[in-house]
Amino acid sequence: EAVAAEWMLEFACSCLCRHFAEQSGAEFWRWRDVAQALINGFSQIPQHQKKTVYLCQLLIRIAQGKSLVLQFENDQKISPLESALSFWTLLEREEIKLAKLHEDIRRLIQIQIVAVHMENRYFKEAAEVLERLFTDSESDKPLRVKLATVIKTKDPHVPLLQSFSYSLLISKVKSYIELFMKENETNFLIQEATKHVASKGLGATTLQNRAVKVNENDKSDLKTKKRFVLSIILLRGVCTFLSCVNGKMQNCCHDVDYSLFWIYINCFLGLSNMHNVEKYEISLTCSRRRQRWTYKEDRELKLGVKEFGVGNWAKILVHGNFNNRTSVMLKDRWRTLSKMK
Repeated sequence: EAVAAEWMLEFACSCLCRHFAEQSGAEFWRWRDVAQALINGFSQIPQHQKKTVYLCQLLIRIAQGKSLVLQFENDQKISPLESALSFWTLLEREEIKLAKLHEDIRRLIQIQIVAVHMENRYFKEAAEVLERLFTDSESDKPLRVKLATVIKTKDPHVPLLQSFSYSLLISKVKSYIELFMKENETNFLIQEATKHVASKGLGATTLQNRAVKVNENDKSDLKTKKRFVLSIILLRGVCTFLSCVNGKMQNCCHDVDYSLFWIYINCFLGLSNMHNVEKYEISLTCSRRRQRWTYKEDRELKLGVKEFGVGNWAKILVHGNFNNRTSVMLKDRWRTLSKMK
């Protein structure tokens, strides 16, 4: 389970990187929920996965960096970009060979933290954040003085801020993502899984045409059957990931059937898909078909929203007792319930 969790986080991170680079919002938020659920599941972050976790958190915050309403830290004064800066600092500590790019992105984040406050007419807060961001060192002094002057003008459209724009920050982060993806495309688990797929001749339709049977008189065999199903779906996910890597992040995975992969994610997060297999002997191809929401599920959804808040669909999904649902389904159902009210 630990190995599967680590592999899934790598996959989720690669998807976050791809969708961040392509600016495909809906898919980015979908994978954000998956990555966040997996990260929350770690009691302690494995040393070799720290960079992956830090990058996920960085991208999530930068993607929402223009909003000062959202909070990622307990301190309400900390904006999404300021929170992103803390994760960028952690990333910098994990590697030293990209000094120039590190410095560029750090400066851009710092400048944009001030710029976003000014764009929202929070000039006092912009001055306060400037004090938090910069030290009294000689290297920080020139930029600190320039930004202090800009804040006094109360003009968010001055040349300095335009020269270090948010779009430039996004562009630099994309450059870092490309380097990160190149470093991680030869992952050992992906290589081994690819060899296994090739040796077994497992095609995309291997599992789609097979119903998973569970012997009611032999409960001890259930775990084995579950592990078999998950391993096959995991390999399917590997093939999907490899097609994306080989496509070099361009128009990749658009024609891939994600149904099996999302079933795996739901199973892995502790949902009831495997329980449904046991109870109803349904085939995996039919397990995502449309089904009515029950009163019990609606109640679970309402309790989840009350406890975790609107938007935290992945958390609600993990802690609730739902019948073969995804976080997207929860979001759509909540929108329906809100309209009914």
